[in-house]
Amino acid sequence: MSSQGCGEVAEQLVSLDEPFGFASGAILPRLQIAYETYGELDAQRTNAILVCHALSGHHHAAGVRDSAPEPIGWWDNMIGPGKPIDTNRFFVVSSNNIGGCNGSSGPSSLNPETGKPYGRDFPQTRVEDWVEGQRLLADHLGIKRFAAVVGGSIGGMQALLWALRHPERVGAAVVIACPPRLTSQNIAFNEIARQAIIRDPNYAAGDYYDDEPPRRGLAVARMLGHVTYLSDADMERKFGRAQRSSGDGTGKIFQVESYLRHQGNKFSDRFDANTYLLMTRALDAFDPAADAGGDLIAALAPASAQFLVVSFEHDWRFPPERCRELVASLVAAGKLVSYAQLDAPGGHDAFLMDDPHYHAAVRGFLQRQVPA
Repeated sequence: MSSQGCGEVAEQLVSLDEPFGFASGAILPRLQIAYETYGELDAQRTNAILVCHALSGHHHAAGVRDSAPEPIGWWDNMIGPGKPIDTNRFFVVSSNNIGGCNGSSGPSSLNPETGKPYGRDFPQTRVEDWVEGQRLLADHLGIKRFAAVVGGSIGGMQALLWALRHPERVGAAVVIACPPRLTSQNIAFNEIARQAIIRDPNYAAGDYYDDEPPRRGLAVARMLGHVTYLSDADMERKFGRAQRSSGDGTGKIFQVESYLRHQGNKFSDRFDANTYLLMTRALDAFDPAADAGGDLIAALAPASAQFLVVSFEHDWRFPPERCRELVASLVAAGKLVSYAQLDAPGGHDAFLMDDPHYHAAVRGFLQRQVPA
């Protein structure tokens, strides 16, 4: 298996031995962050781009790494030589969020006080904590300012918060398929997914690391997620009412059932249930306007970055009208903002796909940040 871009890449780990303070007030005595980089940092250290991953993502965003959950990076179509995030031009950094299960400190990490995984005792993370961890990583790499911070879905929330929390360190923010905060319906979907995990008998109140993990509950949570990530039209086009053998001698099942079972089982083999709980709660809690009395326009005042906001017409999880709320508030706050609403297939997952209009919008915007 090969990538037509960054080629073989290596995971890197940094240990930050100073205590890490969470937004909740909890303290972690030691923080580890897993990350990858692509391209070369220029002499002036002005060409760095930070890529932020979504709910089930990780730091393996591009290139090939056989030890990763999937050998090809999850955004390999976007990052690489000549691609929209062009590694001939940019030095790209991608890290695993705090609370993750792919190398950064998280629930499956050992608690030095007990010698066992933190499990349910790992502090609840928020988007603010992910941004703070990325800031510490940037300091470690000697990057004082990112030319851009880029992300889709939860990654877009991180890009937005970077622009608000560290305006002097962000030249541009690319916010893709991302609302300013979740609706109650979205929170409800996340709660159903969490309950599927918590009610799995193997969840054991989060302390399952010495036994069988709650694979069934996590698989169901992932199945629900996939339904919300794809549009109705896209599911109809991919599956319709086609059927296939169940494979267990019980007759036929719909193709969409087979797809969801496969995706759920595959996910439950690679992801940690406690991490899923932490990250969905962080997603629910995200609200940059909360500290400004609910006034999003006022909350956006500190930002000095240029913004690109992208939405997809068939995304019903985070639909265009929610993204336009953010655009309207940025305009009202006097910020420089470009907006692209694209008719790309794939529902919410369109932000991961290789659509030419989508890629052209990102490419053109980023090229203006660091001219060749």
